[in-house]
Amino acid sequence: MGVGDGSPMKAVLTVALVGLVVLGRPSAAGAHTTSTGLATITVTGATVTYRLTILLGELPVEAAQMLASAADGDQASVERAGLELRRRVTIRSSGAPCLPGRALIQGSRLGDGRVTLESTIQCPAPPIRLGIRDDWFDVLGEHYRTIARIETPGGVREAVFLPDAREATVELGRSESRPGTGFFRLGVEHILTGYDHLLFLVALLLRGGRLVSVLKIITAFTVAHSVTLALAVFGLVTIPDRIVEPVIAASIVWVALENLLLRSAPSQRWLVSFLFGLVHGFGFASAIDTLALPRARLALALLGFNLGVEAGQGIVVVFLLPLLLWMRHSMWEPWMMRVASLAVALVGTAWLVQRLFFGWS
Repeated sequence: MGVGDGSPMKAVLTVALVGLVVLGRPSAAGAHTTSTGLATITVTGATVTYRLTILLGELPVEAAQMLASAADGDQASVERAGLELRRRVTIRSSGAPCLPGRALIQGSRLGDGRVTLESTIQCPAPPIRLGIRDDWFDVLGEHYRTIARIETPGGVREAVFLPDAREATVELGRSESRPGTGFFRLGVEHILTGYDHLLFLVALLLRGGRLVSVLKIITAFTVAHSVTLALAVFGLVTIPDRIVEPVIAASIVWVALENLLLRSAPSQRWLVSFLFGLVHGFGFASAIDTLALPRARLALALLGFNLGVEAGQGIVVVFLLPLLLWMRHSMWEPWMMRVASLAVALVGTAWLVQRLFFGWS
């Protein structure tokens, strides 16, 4: 049975490779399509304060224009934003509805494109069980999510509000503190929706060699991006996105071309993984940087986010590795590797051109 015999297995593999190209559609520039708001919900007696900070550049145009106008003092926009805040955020105290107060909308004094919405909500009595509904998705987009820090007398919790998880319940009688869990989920989502990072990993593993070599590649990538992620988040090293994002795309092209042009698997591929992994770490850091977290929260946010990235990466490798190992023992291995590498190279090149000449977001 030859490579060119039109077998059903070959047809299946061809469809899978076409799916790889569709996954990495250039129109998205490989960028992450999600936007994140950072909320602080503080419970003091019977009063609940809700404060949400969002980056306008990540939002749909209509929502961004409304909030920008409200922050500039346009009365109609202020009233509309306040109405949306009262509609989208509801608090219940032990099942009883709490009454929202007047909304405040402020722009950042730093001029960084952030807007903060704040509301003081009055409950009938100090809550024992706090019910929170955060439902901004019809306004801020289907890819929006809120990471909420919930500060209560019993401790600090975190909740992530998503289109399929719009409510959270907090028992105030329990002494519990679980900061960082929201950022873990953010890290998992970031790597699973970061098609550029995933394609780089795929390109590396297509000719990763034996299992020991594959483990070296994954370890090198993990160590490298963890180092630069920490350096970037704490502000010790800063590289503009306009440099980082094209280099990430170039790393995909580089590794894919190595796969196509070299006769055997590179013996030092782990070193390539490490060097380019340093750059990918700066790309990961943008997910936390856009939240403008207080410095006191950075360490836990970084830990949770990085663990989430590693967990998401592990999920990908667990599903990908058996396929790659099977492929290496297949008679079609040279053909499959070349076609897959060519697909990756084409997608990476499209991203590189788009990020260099048309912007990366």
